Amino acid sequence: MKIRVKFRKYGNMKFIGHLDVMRYFQKALRRAQVDICYSAGYSPHPIMSFAAPLGLGLTSDGEYMDIEVNQTEDSCRMIDRLNAVMVDGMEVTAFRRLPDDAKSAMSLIAAADYRVEIRPGHDRPAVLFDCLAEQLSAFRSLPQVLVHKKTKKSETEVDLLPMIYDLREDPAVPGSVFMRLASGSAENLKPELVMEALYRQLGLTPNAFDFMVHRYEMYARNPENGELISLADLGEDLLEQETNSYKES
Repeated sequence: MKIRVKFRKYGNMKFIGHLDVMRYFQKALRRAQVDICYSAGYSPHPIMSFAAPLGLGLTSDGEYMDIEVNQTEDSCRMIDRLNAVMVDGMEVTAFRRLPDDAKSAMSLIAAADYRVEIRPGHDRPAVLFDCLAEQLSAFRSLPQVLVHKKTKKSETEVDLLPMIYDLREDPAVPGSVFMRLASGSAENLKPELVMEALYRQLGLTPNAFDFMVHRYEMYARNPENGELISLADLGEDLLEQETNSYKES
């Protein structure tokens, strides 16, 4: 059975890198007695994969891990069992069954939501933040925003605007910026790059350390209509009667 686990990463855990998060969940799944499947071969390992890794120093409400299990209890009980072994800064929020033919979250991700705030004690340029909504709207109305984007092998000039699906003041945290950006293997845009381009458009000198970034959610394309759908919504909660039937069979 394929399972998609959604979790939060916050507090001091934002300083833990992706490889350590992977090792952490291997131990947490074992402590929670999750009946996870293992690969074959001389060195078996838990069958698990993660969606787009979160950058060091970022927090998130929408991280995803896909696993395969031999058997399981219902979603509510599995969430409780996992959270009972979690450390401060990690919290499982969903445990959902996927269709048997479901693709991994890593291969499906197409977009992500972010909130960007100015770090306490750092400068908040009045030219931007005194009229934030208007400046963000004006930025999106530009014909193009060309920047030099570094890749693993080279540096290329790209237009950011087609990769920005939404850009506005975040109503949840006034004075911060909400953005929905392309994410994944085909196109991937970091929120820091958008803020740096916004600063330069206003004649400001950006500093990457000025920004605090929080990821809200990650999305795939709905195969039926092409619209964005959260990775969690591609699965469904396991109910107690379903898991009992599965055990009996």
